[in-house]
Amino acid sequence: MSSLTPIAAARPAAHPRIMVHIVAYNAASTLARVLDRIPHDLRPRLAEICVFDDASSDDTFLVGKGYQQVRDMPQLQVFRNARNRGYGGNQKLGYRYAIERGFDVVVLLHGDGQYAPEAMPNLLQPVLSGEADAVFGSRMLEPGAARRGGMPLYKYLGNKVLTQFENAFLEMNLSEFHSGYRVYSVEALKRLPFEANSDDFHFDTQIIIQLKAAGMRIKEVAIPTYYGDEICHVNGLRYARDVARSVLQYRMHQAGVVRRPEYAHVPPRPYSEKVSSFSSHHKIVERVAPGSRVLDVGCAGGYLARALAAKGGRVVGVDVRPDEAARAACQRLYVADLDGGDWAPEERNFDYVLFGDVLEHLRDTSILARSRAWLAPGGKVIASTGNVALWFMRLQLLGGRFRYAPRGILDETHVRLYTRDTFLDLVRGAGFNVTGEDWTVIPVEKLAEAVPSLQPAVTVVDVAQYALARWRPELFAYQIVLEAEA
Repeated sequence: MSSLTPIAAARPAAHPRIMVHIVAYNAASTLARVLDRIPHDLRPRLAEICVFDDASSDDTFLVGKGYQQVRDMPQLQVFRNARNRGYGGNQKLGYRYAIERGFDVVVLLHGDGQYAPEAMPNLLQPVLSGEADAVFGSRMLEPGAARRGGMPLYKYLGNKVLTQFENAFLEMNLSEFHSGYRVYSVEALKRLPFEANSDDFHFDTQIIIQLKAAGMRIKEVAIPTYYGDEICHVNGLRYARDVARSVLQYRMHQAGVVRRPEYAHVPPRPYSEKVSSFSSHHKIVERVAPGSRVLDVGCAGGYLARALAAKGGRVVGVDVRPDEAARAACQRLYVADLDGGDWAPEERNFDYVLFGDVLEHLRDTSILARSRAWLAPGGKVIASTGNVALWFMRLQLLGGRFRYAPRGILDETHVRLYTRDTFLDLVRGAGFNVTGEDWTVIPVEKLAEAVPSLQPAVTVVDVAQYALARWRPELFAYQIVLEAEA
């Protein structure tokens, strides 16, 4: 969860300035009816009603301008985009307009008549009363209402399936992710990087993720469903793909595998213990004999030390930063810069010296060679690092991409990158004889950890990945784990 403070405690303005943002594209036949249906008793409370015509090929803009001339709606503003900005791009224009002009609340309404303007007071109430930062009109909240309102069966089923997928992976419980009838607090919008979102229809999914990730409050209000003769501009299959991809991209951002600008307001989750039996932590721990004396170089939060203590191990740790969890897990904790210099532990005769995912962070790897003097006779070094020649990395290079991320093989704190061969060369060049080798797999469980029902499938995937890594580690191993002795 983000460290951002939710805006829940913010007191609503005594006389909030409300803007209605009507997104319109080829809505010449419906726009006037939508404007007519905005409740008359609500209109005095609306500071502006803004129609953003997204470069329609029909007379949408002229209909809006004509409405200004013949109807009593002084707060109506009609804009025409010079070029088509897309559904998401058109929303961005309206939200930026609302922020720059100091509105307090913005209502998103479609110009095609699919959403009932009469329901607007109900959607506004939770934001105006300070109960929510965003309110979504839901056609699915009342059982059976969507189908009674004419929602086609294929759209109903698609909506339900996608919503279930999104709820599972985002750890939410919304009845619907795909309604375009919404109310936002402008203070909430100010704190979201919504302009980094797509200009396409899955903008709506991305902004939900942004709200959730920032810890903001979302409320759903039931709305009627209406399907008439309006033209749907959404490609359903592409939309479903884009929604699923957005959800997975957020999970990857959370895991630190990628850095996504649309979720830049929320940092990745802190580095944590790798619990998978195919992870480097597990591979290292299972190679250490019970009751051993161990020096854990780059011990971080003491993840290895805790697991080794459970095997009767006695662990001395060293890291560049002090960590209370590591201090509690280790018999002794050194704080030292491992990159260069002549640091050495006061203790000697360790059964194992561990370099778990640390050598790639060092410009000067001489500590590996010096560690031979810290080992007991017959003692061993165990080291792991990422494999930059992994098939996924090769595909990225073929596509012209080489992007660093908060975590993973291209962790932005890595100063060296290794293949299997170059890592073997490093260890052998430090005066060690490699006596064992193992491999890890792409940690897909990080993407599915919120969905317990997927864990059996994750295990099957991991087993398949590991079989490939054993066959061709140069191509399929995510990390290389080496055991060596002097």
